[in-house]
Amino acid sequence: MKKKLLKFIPDDGTGVDRVILSGIHDTYEPEELVGKTLIAITNLPPRKMMGIDSCGMIISSVHHEEGAKKFHCLMVDPHFSAGAKLY
Repeated sequence: MKKKLLKFIPDDGTGVDRVILSGIHDTYEPEELVGKTLIAITNLPPRKMMGIDSCGMIISSVHHEEGAKKFHCLMVDPHFSAGAKLY
């Protein structure tokens, strides 16, 4: 059985390590996301997932493709600085 969760330790501009777990491994391999600028919510309380505290949420869109639910992470231009706020 393939693992569904990917573990991120993103650069959120604070200089503090934060772990975010996201159930997107059905769609992405980890190496596909290295160096990408994703959008995350980081002011959520920690949520225990598989024994690990996940301290945020990667924002994804969901749609159906060939009868299956597909996730696509929202990504922004790589020129955004780490920790940039969205309004």
